[in-house]
Amino acid sequence: MTITPDASIRPFRIAVPDSDLDDLHQRLDRTRWPDQLPGVGWDYGIPADYLKELAHHWRHGYDWRAAEARLNEWPQFMTTVDGANIHFAHIRSPEPDATPLLITHGWPGSIVEFERIAGPLTDPAAHGGDRADAFHLVLPSIPGFGFSGPTCEAGWEYRRVAAAFAELMRRLGYPRYGVQGGDWGSAISREIGRTNPDRVIGVHLNLIPGAAAAAEPTEAELAELSPAERERTRASWQRTRAWLRDRQGYADIQSTRPQTLAYALTDSPVGQLAWIAEKFKEWTDSGDSPEDAVDRDHLLTNVMLYWLTGTAGSSARIYYERAHAAYWGEPPEPSPAPTALAAFPAENFIVLRHIAERTNNIVRWTEFDRGGHFAAMEQPDLLVRDIRAFFRSLRVAEPERSAG
Repeated sequence: MTITPDASIRPFRIAVPDSDLDDLHQRLDRTRWPDQLPGVGWDYGIPADYLKELAHHWRHGYDWRAAEARLNEWPQFMTTVDGANIHFAHIRSPEPDATPLLITHGWPGSIVEFERIAGPLTDPAAHGGDRADAFHLVLPSIPGFGFSGPTCEAGWEYRRVAAAFAELMRRLGYPRYGVQGGDWGSAISREIGRTNPDRVIGVHLNLIPGAAAAAEPTEAELAELSPAERERTRASWQRTRAWLRDRQGYADIQSTRPQTLAYALTDSPVGQLAWIAEKFKEWTDSGDSPEDAVDRDHLLTNVMLYWLTGTAGSSARIYYERAHAAYWGEPPEPSPAPTALAAFPAENFIVLRHIAERTNNIVRWTEFDRGGHFAAMEQPDLLVRDIRAFFRSLRVAEPERSAG
């Protein structure tokens, strides 16, 4: 992809050549499958029998052209910020006074995550909601991900992404706007709010960085908490410990040797599928397979954005850049932006309010009884409802700010 030096905003449309789809099908047909131990389920990674069936559906049942047409219903654009091309969908609400809202995905996600929430957020009246809860949506692909990739230089950690997205909103003419995100999108959204408090109305997150139990709590620490927070803290540490023991490996690889990993994932579609589909099993509120929580074709469309753009390596580099940034290991810097958390029970980390409040201006905290890491795909109605409620509560203060 050619990078242009200007600040123009150019229309963009997804148009994958037939030759790319033919190549994918040929590679799927020639997959060389490894052995696996009997009876181990998902303990060693994604099981071969499940992956073979999913790959067969990808090859013979999945329809990329239908998915491409759905994505192209969104007005999409490209602009260049700080030397990187940034792809984004800009979906204007039919309500002229709608609140601008920037929503950011994470890894191994993409803007595909937001297909089921875009309509209810931009046009609530058409989905049984209140017109006053409408949003103008800006859905960017993180530099290095999908059509915003690959990046051409080092240093694209989340703070640099946040600065680029704030510039994107400036170019779009939005002096005041909200932000929302999960996974890397939570770190990016929080950073936009922290560094642009006069422009960001509020920060709505699925996950608050640095607010889980990082070490086993002492009895003295637990004694200072309410009974409910005490139990949540114990549970948070148990989940963190399980993560460090069994689930941290992918992040360690992407934080240290993303280039080495990239050769395998860029050459093998089944390798790319396995790398992502495993996370949709482990990180969702699912049972035996990811499809318990996320539609199979929706999952494959997300995988396609990595495969077709060849961005397995460049998307992984955000882990490396964060781990090698000067601020790595430091506690989060305080953010004054009004912040809300939508906590879903199958999220990777259990966020603790007494830790989150040390560095965040928490004004809303909602705990749900279902859903996981990919909330927009798993529980779109719950997420939409919480986003609407949060920004509705903030609108009361906006006229006073504007008048002042």
